[in-house]
Amino acid sequence: MSSLIPVNENKEQYMELLLIGDEQENMILRYLERCELYALCDEDEVCGVCAVTDEGGGVLEIKNIAIRPECQRRGLGKLIIELIAVRYSGRYSVLRAGTGDSPLTVPFYENCGFTRAYTIPDFFTDNYDHPIFEGGVQLRDMIYFEKEI
Repeated sequence: MSSLIPVNENKEQYMELLLIGDEQENMILRYLERCELYALCDEDEVCGVCAVTDEGGGVLEIKNIAIRPECQRRGLGKLIIELIAVRYSGRYSVLRAGTGDSPLTVPFYENCGFTRAYTIPDFFTDNYDHPIFEGGVQLRDMIYFEKEI
């Protein structure tokens, strides 16, 4: 049985996992202290993490979601999103997530019930110190997805 556990102290201990979802540490440090961080535990093992922030106006944003490679393809990412939506429903009206225009992440968010909201052109090329590739595609624009909660 999987459970989502709040991480209130020493969030940096999850940096290795957070780097799966966002491969540049200084970008993670931009939100790590102000985010609410959760660890997904499955049979006493931390399989994933999720960092969310209050963006104002009833918007909760997923800043990072990552699942250990050996735990992937088991529905745990979708489970995290479902648990976050339930936990914050009533306090927020919109759950938002930004990602690269990747053949790996876009279908994931669409399968979780998100729809495209807007794009920030050249986000990855302007904010990262190296080219980022995912699923054989260089990430350039940040695609934001939203769903009502």
